Amino acid sequence: MVQCGDPGISAIPVNVPANTFKLCLEKTRISRVPRAAFFNLSELRFLWLTYNSITSVHPSSFVNLKALRELRLDGNLLTAFPWEGLRDMPRLQTLVLHNNRLSSLAPQAALFLLNITYLDLSSNRLTILPAELLDLWFPLPGLQEGPVQRKILGLHDNPWLCDCEISLLVSLSMSLGSSVVLMDPLLMCSRSVGQSGTLLTQAELSRCMRPSVQPAATRVTSSVGSNVLLRCDASGYPTPTLTWIKTSAYPDCCQQDELQKSTQLPKMLDSFMQESPRVGVRWSIISLNGLSYSDAGEYRCQARNMAGLSEAPIKLKVMGATRLLRLPRKNSKPTLSRSLQRSRKPSKTPAAAANESRISAGLQPEGS
Repeated sequence: MVQCGDPGISAIPVNVPANTFKLCLEKTRISRVPRAAFFNLSELRFLWLTYNSITSVHPSSFVNLKALRELRLDGNLLTAFPWEGLRDMPRLQTLVLHNNRLSSLAPQAALFLLNITYLDLSSNRLTILPAELLDLWFPLPGLQEGPVQRKILGLHDNPWLCDCEISLLVSLSMSLGSSVVLMDPLLMCSRSVGQSGTLLTQAELSRCMRPSVQPAATRVTSSVGSNVLLRCDASGYPTPTLTWIKTSAYPDCCQQDELQKSTQLPKMLDSFMQESPRVGVRWSIISLNGLSYSDAGEYRCQARNMAGLSEAPIKLKVMGATRLLRLPRKNSKPTLSRSLQRSRKPSKTPAAAANESRISAGLQPEGS
């Protein structure tokens, strides 16, 4: 274990032994953490950079810290944190950012917090939480992979804007069996109009609106091999997130052998794109290319926010290739032509008819 507390230190030391498992740099003049600052400390388990003067952390500061379990940066001057840098610490479980100057959390932070079980964001300047973080901490039923991990969150002493996201987070964390535990559940509203200093549980939350879903079409019919786009739009507050689920196969499709090969339904679909053009509105499109009979069925677009869940079904029917009309038989036209030709032959004169009779009887024709 290496501990440095000299107030004259202004940079990350480079002579730390390579076999160090715990490094503490506390109450120094260090103001930034540069790229690959701890590259040679591959055995490091605990990194404490507490109560310094750090204002910036490079996204690649933690390269090669694959064994790190705990990172503490509390008591610094950070206004932002490089969440993508957590990819270099796959075993990190404890992240402490208490007592900094963070005013916002990027939505993409949720992508890098999957393994964090202890997150302290208390005593910062946070006002709202992204919906993506709430989806991470309170996933929809069926989306939880593996056993439920308990998570401890420190969110107190922030000037929260009292909306239904943070309100429901507190409510869910207090529910029986919740996987999320708040260090201090008594959050205060310090930025809401007319609600300064009010406990969150007493705030009047009137902006919450359950999502409504509107599909572009409820029934779609297309042929085998074609491409289809299924779209739905949702509105609500907070801005809802959209999920696609295939719930059933098409019941009256003639290709029963193809349908029996389908995987078990319902199933979540992950090959879709979605955007939010403005607050409260989101659209989503799923692309089905080269349709087969197994693609037929009912698809549901689900919209979820902290106020509730709504969904809309879209039924997709896949048809076979269109058959060509049967062409006329080839011998019908020639037969008709021969009959017309026979009917159009000139009639024989009486004299010619008499000569044919004489010839057939073995007599000489007249005039020979």
